[in-house]
Amino acid sequence: MKGTSTQPGIREDPAGHETIVGPQRELLDQLLDKWGHLLLAALCRQPRRFNELKRELDGVTQKSLTQALRRLERNGLVERRVLRQRPVAVEYRITPLGRTLEEPFTILRAWTADHLPEVERHRTAFDEGTDTL
Repeated sequence: MKGTSTQPGIREDPAGHETIVGPQRELLDQLLDKWGHLLLAALCRQPRRFNELKRELDGVTQKSLTQALRRLERNGLVERRVLRQRPVAVEYRITPLGRTLEEPFTILRAWTADHLPEVERHRTAFDEGTDTL
């Protein structure tokens, strides 16, 4: 039947195309936003303090970093730990749930490395207004 799907969070339109909707779409958007996947990759390597993350993610603003970390923490992918020292410091680390994303993100990064030359050829052809490669 058109307009439905057997998978939760997936809707099929009248033409038979599937679209991710609702909370599943929201979570996917948060994982794949500008900073989410980069933060998760950094934290999979090792726990980091806020300023370490800010230095590592070139171009991220303090506000964007704070918002992204809060979203990841809210979703149970990152945990925030207050370190008892002087001055007090905060460290972020990946959770077991967040760690489950390491393999798919590694595969996605490998795909981009493997296919970047082909993608760049398509971009060049598009930008030059040609249809053929």
